[in-house]
Amino acid sequence: MSAINRNPYWLSTLAASFFAFAAPAGAQPLATNGIGVASCEKLAKDMNPAEGFNNITNSLMFYWVQGYMSAANIALLEGDSQYVDLHLMNEKKLLPLIFDFCQKNPDKKPISVIDQLIEESNKVEGKWKSGTVPWAADDDD
Repeated sequence: MSAINRNPYWLSTLAASFFAFAAPAGAQPLATNGIGVASCEKLAKDMNPAEGFNNITNSLMFYWVQGYMSAANIALLEGDSQYVDLHLMNEKKLLPLIFDFCQKNPDKKPISVIDQLIEESNKVEGKWKSGTVPWAADDDD
């Protein structure tokens, strides 16, 4: 039996080792602590929408928002078969929106402006079978 078959955690160990050695010694705090816990005060200093994805903070924020909005779409579809078209939510729209919000609201977190964006965005009708995602379905029992 090979070492890989005997240790079911070999892939996780390999990935953790890679990231431990690949991260630069002076890695930006947002890259190591997670963008989701960042304050707008910190983000406003580190973001620069004009740099696009050449700025690590911009990239982390954009990809976090895409994931957050994808999850929100599941809830929207489950609730009333509508969703926000994420194709319209590109970096040219999202990064300046978040940056401006954070400059004006250093005491808040960017999730506030994203929730507002989701609420105010035009919705698209979608086909969705209620209960497809068990944790998103209403508990009618």
